Amino acid sequence: MENEITGRGRAGRPKPNRKIDLYSTPQGTQAVENPVRRAILTALRVREYTFEEIVDLAGRAKSTVSVHLRDLVAAGVVRSRPDPEDSRRKIFFLTGDLVASVSPEERVVDDLAAYAGAYRAGSGDPNAFYRLAFRTIRVSLMQEGILLDPLLSRAGERIGEELFPAVADPDTGAFCTNIARFWEEHRLGRIEVAETEPLVLLVYDCFECADLPVTGRPACAFDSGILRALFSRHYGQATAATETRCYAMGFNHCRFEVVPEETAASNRTG
Repeated sequence: MENEITGRGRAGRPKPNRKIDLYSTPQGTQAVENPVRRAILTALRVREYTFEEIVDLAGRAKSTVSVHLRDLVAAGVVRSRPDPEDSRRKIFFLTGDLVASVSPEERVVDDLAAYAGAYRAGSGDPNAFYRLAFRTIRVSLMQEGILLDPLLSRAGERIGEELFPAVADPDTGAFCTNIARFWEEHRLGRIEVAETEPLVLLVYDCFECADLPVTGRPACAFDSGILRALFSRHYGQATAATETRCYAMGFNHCRFEVVPEETAASNRTG
């Protein structure tokens, strides 16, 4: 019999080739493996939904969705409140944060030594060692199919909040110049403004991903979090920095579109 939250077998071991999402909640970390529950939580990360909307999204019977939601609420990942327009209806929302995902089929098989080889001891560049440490940790996790993007994104947001006073300027052009200067001074990469409507930033020699394996998907969750925090403070509203190109996707640069969070959310669900 499967565990109601994770979908694990009787022995407590995850089924092979099944993705698991890890959520931090007030009750502790919860592992969610059931694909229907993972889909519900993915939707709730974008916005709140009524029960009827979740039933439509899940494509399952109301009784089945009700059981899934009941167990997610019991696990502390989801909560509900009455709909202010109709007290007979419930609106469900996420109370936990996605920390990481474990996906066995997305394991990276590249030899870790290939990424350590770029480091040259005695070069006098302290940043080279930190980049080595960062990519070694990332690749080691990727080899196990562990994706820490959500956690890295939130860590980046915290860094961005601390960095903002050092680069702040009411003029967007000057603000971008300050960010680019900070990136180069700290050897994080080289930033160029490619477009202004919407704002598009290109990052070359990206410290976060330039040496990572090519996986076909964006890898700069940390950078994205920093930029999201910086531009949210700059514009005075929730702003997304969506990565559309990346070294890990086979490009020779990373590309970020800076748009209001509502626009980004609409693009993700549209």
